[in-house]
Amino acid sequence: MKPKMHLAFDLSWTHLEGRWRVPGSWTGRIYPDLSIYKEIASIAERGRIDMLFFGDGTGIPSTWRGSPDDAVKWGIGWPRQDMSPYITALSQVTQHLGFGITYSSTFMHPYYVSRLLNSLDHITGGRMAFNIVTSTRRADAANYGYDELMEHNSRYDRMEEFVNICKALWASVEPDAFVWDRETGVVIPDPNKVRAINHSGTFFKVKGPLSCVPSPQGRPVLIQAGGSPRGIKASAQFADCIFAAFKPRQMNIKHRAELDAELKAAGRDPSKVGILWDLILIVGETSEEAKRRKEKLLTAIPLEAAGAFISHQSGYDFSKLPARFKLKDLNAEIAATNASPVGFVHQLGLHLGQDIELTREEFFEHGMKAATGYNHTIAGSAEEIADFLEEEFEATGSRGGFMIAHPQASPRDLLNVVDFLVPELQRRGRFRTEYTGKTLMENLAA
Repeated sequence: MKPKMHLAFDLSWTHLEGRWRVPGSWTGRIYPDLSIYKEIASIAERGRIDMLFFGDGTGIPSTWRGSPDDAVKWGIGWPRQDMSPYITALSQVTQHLGFGITYSSTFMHPYYVSRLLNSLDHITGGRMAFNIVTSTRRADAANYGYDELMEHNSRYDRMEEFVNICKALWASVEPDAFVWDRETGVVIPDPNKVRAINHSGTFFKVKGPLSCVPSPQGRPVLIQAGGSPRGIKASAQFADCIFAAFKPRQMNIKHRAELDAELKAAGRDPSKVGILWDLILIVGETSEEAKRRKEKLLTAIPLEAAGAFISHQSGYDFSKLPARFKLKDLNAEIAATNASPVGFVHQLGLHLGQDIELTREEFFEHGMKAATGYNHTIAGSAEEIADFLEEEFEATGSRGGFMIAHPQASPRDLLNVVDFLVPELQRRGRFRTEYTGKTLMENLAA
């Protein structure tokens, strides 16, 4: 039997970077209309998709030119809602589909987040995942009282402590503690099944226990996307599933090998931890149709909008670039400011070579392709894309699958995935025909 892939829909940017105006996208609706998310959830469940995933950011991008004006004007990186109430609503129109939500361990408190996720896991019937991020964006930091971002490795130190607290809180009330005896009125006969965690660490002090009934999964599925050596090491400590940027195949193979090594070092079984590769797909009825639609991506936003996007994602103001520069020098400067060391410039270096020298104009041409998703978009017929996914899946260990990200047109592109690509993968024995588990954790393990 062939190993089966897992598929998720990343809805983080369905309405941003000009996607809302693409034909077939948000037709007759304006963000944040709940109805479009209900429609997408129904489509996803019909296609037996594992989960809907919601990344997040809480600041308006202001790194580009030191101002949010271009981001505000063109809808770059904002607006965004807290998706927890939306997930509550979507869980009521689905039965099996999972939901991934994002909160920052750099800015949030573990007690609040663990309690919120416990409640969401109850409401969804055990279908929640928690994507833990360290945050790389100054616009977010400013909303939580920080003048500067915390140092890169320190953010991961804080994240590890944050997750350990959450896990301790989720385990602080034993699953069988509650009896709710109507005759005696006793709720919990054995108080020893409810325990304080008495955590006192570098970043947090939390007494506990969690003041909640244990949830259907016990805890949500834990997702992490660290791509730096420190990030990979951290994710190997606790993540059930890894979310990773899709790169050239040899880079993906290297990422998988580095993760496996860190998992073994942490005493964990690498075969139990899959990677969902973040990948933008345009599935057409024909290859030609899909590729025509891909070319239109480059017309979605103007140059200043692309500058606002890549500056925000990297945490560095690219408007200050000199006329000519080397990528390795720029990347060193970015790392020195505690911005993202594995962001756009790093990825560009992997593609072009760190020693290459670029002009401003050449750099922004690449930036436009990154901001619109062009350089990460695979376009083709269902058969062509299924071939590509199979090859990548096998090359990276046949564990995990793909996070189908940032659709050009919502819900049109997701409909094409469900109606064309999913049946093709099912015919090849690469994707489920039915959900087999009751919880998201069970379905991701199948």
